[in-house]
Amino acid sequence: MIDVKEQINAVRRTLGSRVLEAGEARVLTISQVYDTDIDDLWDVVSTADRIARWFLPVSGDLREGGHYQFEGNAGGTITRCDRPNSYAATWEFGDTVSWIEVRLVPEGDDRTRFELEHVAHVGDEFAEKFGPGAVGIGWDGALYGLANHLADRAAPKDPQAVAAWMGSSEGHEFMRLSSDSWAEADIAAGTDPQRARRQADESYAAYTAG
Repeated sequence: MIDVKEQINAVRRTLGSRVLEAGEARVLTISQVYDTDIDDLWDVVSTADRIARWFLPVSGDLREGGHYQFEGNAGGTITRCDRPNSYAATWEFGDTVSWIEVRLVPEGDDRTRFELEHVAHVGDEFAEKFGPGAVGIGWDGALYGLANHLADRAAPKDPQAVAAWMGSSEGHEFMRLSSDSWAEADIAAGTDPQRARRQADESYAAYTAG
């Protein structure tokens, strides 16, 4: 697997805000450049068999207007699809609804930036307690999975091995570094440093509990 510090440093993280019809929303953006062309990366992030190799098994109708469901995680509706540049979808988990957009941007010969934007309403108690790391650590894990898949495309994803890694010292180091990185992004966006770091500690503790 790719070195965790190398992976954390390869990722760009930003936080912002947006006004929606229902009120103010927080915008979390995470991105990384991968050594592959845009058409290949589109296939990696839009087809069920390849998504399962780096993220989670997904079922449903993966086209504009279709419904999808990640195994044991969120589901929703694909609201827009612009192959091979971007797609957008609702992100529905439990009683909460937020929105995601995936964008692919060429960056030189056979290199492409994967960028994911996650928009959620401000004021959610879960987000207030854990800060951006509540979803940010999970998205960091997804980009790490994507990097490892592209480094060894033939290797199938082993859920048991992933679970064991998450409980390992290396997995805990990855989540600590991710949590701290989101705290720094939050501070850069104007959040009080003491609050941001307290939320980062809460996020790390939640991800590593048990």
